[in-house]
Amino acid sequence: FQLVVSGGCMLQPGWSLRLSCAASGFINSTYALNWVRQAPGKGPEWVSAINIGDGSTYYADSVKGRFTISRDNAKNTLYLQMNSLKPEDTALYYCAREPGGANWAGEYDYWGQGTQVTVSS
Repeated sequence: FQLVVSGGCMLQPGWSLRLSCAASGFINSTYALNWVRQAPGKGPEWVSAINIGDGSTYYADSVKGRFTISRDNAKNTLYLQMNSLKPEDTALYYCAREPGGANWAGEYDYWGQGTQVTVSS
């Protein structure tokens, strides 16, 4: 099982970007998929989660109203639509699979390789 993340780039404040996380295998309804980011010199920060079973979504306060998590079941791909980007969103973005659904315990069993998002004027 693999998660392959793509879509990172350098862009200016206020712009939008969509990240993708393609899963190589089936993800059943007992899992959640998460986006986690790590800024330079800081620890990992949970960003967003989606429960595969019921599609419920969750967001960190720092991105609520600006980011949207979604999943295309046909393509087995997770997305993170990021709008109104700020310099503080600069980070390496990872997707991660979480057994048992979203519980904010950070107990992920598979990680994607990460993609760099840099927001700078």
